[in-house]
Amino acid sequence: MKTESISILKVGIAEIKIVKSPDRLRTSGLGSCVGIVLFDNVKKIAGLAHVMLPFSSLAKKGAVSKGKYADTAVEELIKQLQHAGADASILKAKMAGGAQMFAMQKENELMRIGPRNSEAVKGALALRRIPLLAEDIGGSSGRTIEFDPLTGFLSVKTVNQGVKYI
Repeated sequence: MKTESISILKVGIAEIKIVKSPDRLRTSGLGSCVGIVLFDNVKKIAGLAHVMLPFSSLAKKGAVSKGKYADTAVEELIKQLQHAGADASILKAKMAGGAQMFAMQKENELMRIGPRNSEAVKGALALRRIPLLAEDIGGSSGRTIEFDPLTGFLSVKTVNQGVKYI
């Protein structure tokens, strides 16, 4: 009897990776960054982007790392998932991260990186009519996430708070 081995593909900051079941996706170090997962639950294909900043317009001149920004990451995830055989019309999303990692004396819009990242990801999903099924965002603690395309569960391990499945 042959058992299938499961690989866990690690996604670094500003990266995008795609897997097919039984393989899984994992990213760690989600503070103000957002981990956005798009998946085709029929074909069991998923992609994960580790988003650092809300908009690619913030980029300096030159080549833009598509996984780094919410607006370009969602678009690139869709393209790569379609290339891997996913049906873009049935994609669903889950996300985690977007913490406010630093306490501030007064509200400074530029320092609200986590909330701005979360809002930008949600805006990009809404623009493409991709339903957001679950989220674990905000707070002030870092997270590690792992997505299983077979079950559709996103495990979220939050510093000092344990693990939950969304």
